[in-house]
Parts: sequence; C-alpha cells; structure tokens
Amino acid sequence: MKIVLAAFNGEPMCFVHVLLNAMDMKEKGHEVTIVIEGSATALAKDLHENPDKPFAPLYKKAKEQGLIGCACQACSQKTGALDSVKEQGIELCNEMNGHPSLARLMEEGHQVLTF
Repeated sequence: MKIVLAAFNGEPMCFVHVLLNAMDMKEKGHEVTIVIEGSATALAKDLHENPDKPFAPLYKKAKEQGLIGCACQACSQKTGALDSVKEQGIELCNEMNGHPSLARLMEEGHQVLTF
C-alpha cells in the first residue's frame, strides 16, 4: 500500500505520531512518505536546529530512513523554516500555488492521511 501522511499540525505530540506511524508502516512493508505542511514546517526547523529537544532524535531517524517526502514551500516560507528545510535537503513541493497537491499524490496511487 502507498501511503502519504500529511503533517499539518505544529503541535509536537501530534507530529511525533506522524513520525512513529510512518516508521511503523515502513517496517510493516508499506510504501510511506511524510509531507510536512502548515505549522508543522516550523517543527522541521526546530527539531533539526535543536537536537537536544524532545523528539529531535526521532525526527532525525525519520529523515535518515528517507520518510520525509517533501515540505510545503509556501508554509515553510511563512513559518520561517524555508532556509532550514533547504539546508536539510528536503524537497519543496509547490505545484498548487506554492503548496503540495494532495490530489496529485492520490492520482499516483497514494492513500492520503492528514494529521
């Protein structure tokens, strides 16, 4: 099964569940990717730049496993995370007026889950 977990919520406890579920799904043989959207883009910056913060090691592990598919370019710009996201090598999705197209991902056969 091809799954996209779209992380919109910038609340750390919500974001950590996206990371944990992505790892669990991958371990169980699913093709899974995380799209970082909305206020969650600020967490991508914060967890990268502050490795001692809770959940930063989990975020790093998700990146190392190749689970981060892309981040919303417009939201990354708005939250001040754009330079950090670029530095991390995370692809910027912007095909829908600066935002990722969930419809495109569905057309590619992904089931989209939003958090």
